[in-house]
Amino acid sequence: MTRIRLIPALLAASVVAACSKDAVQSLTGPTAGSNIKFYNFGVNAPSVNFFANDTKVTAVSSTSCTPPPAVPNPACGTTGVESTTGTAYGAAGNGGLYSSIAPGQYSFSGRISTTTDNGLSIAKLSSTLADGKYYSLYLSGFYNTTTKTVDAFVVEDPFPADIDFTKTNVRFVNAISNSTPLTVYAKNTATGDSVVIGSSIAYKAASPFVAIPAAVYDLTARASGSNTAVSVATAVSLSVARVYTVSARGDITVVSTTAANRPILTTTANR
Repeated sequence: MTRIRLIPALLAASVVAACSKDAVQSLTGPTAGSNIKFYNFGVNAPSVNFFANDTKVTAVSSTSCTPPPAVPNPACGTTGVESTTGTAYGAAGNGGLYSSIAPGQYSFSGRISTTTDNGLSIAKLSSTLADGKYYSLYLSGFYNTTTKTVDAFVVEDPFPADIDFTKTNVRFVNAISNSTPLTVYAKNTATGDSVVIGSSIAYKAASPFVAIPAAVYDLTARASGSNTAVSVATAVSLSVARVYTVSARGDITVVSTTAANRPILTTTANR
């Protein structure tokens, strides 16, 4: 079993609340400390574990000690055996849940989790987290295989103060480094009505959360002022009383509909 030691002053808990059966956190009121989630959206980036200063805040449990290996490994009973899985490209750390840490200034990093270059930091970012606020950290841009670096940024997740629990709330984050500002439209598949959930959002920026009817939507991202879709996500269910982030990742120049590095819209539940 992997053991991850967390500094008490740094980490209040690995996540701020228990998740529901569909792995969405239930945040019914203010929580102590700061809260942050992590995304690996760096094109071609290796899998990583995320760190706040030198404390690991995301990881994947190893199964190499269960059942006990044929050849005993002393680490199974002491420090544990570190998984090399980490957070892969296109995924969110800790299953998309927030980690709760003490407010303050941090040096965040994404460090390679695979056997090759294990522990090497490919991105570093300093940011100050305020008490009671929520944030999202993105690895973004393109992974440079020579320098072994990738871009990164942090956005605040400012949930609406007065949530309309008869609707769903959604916003857009642009994590495509070679894009022009993007606008995302949501078309209700039942009524045909379309709404804008993020208008002319530049790279590393986020739109405000907007309340829209809970429904199944087809999402389309377009360059501002263009009628040409650069990415489409169909049949996205946005449930009532939930809060979501739609993020754009990938390479804006790729036109393939199957390439892993194509422009992709990913919807993640914030709560």
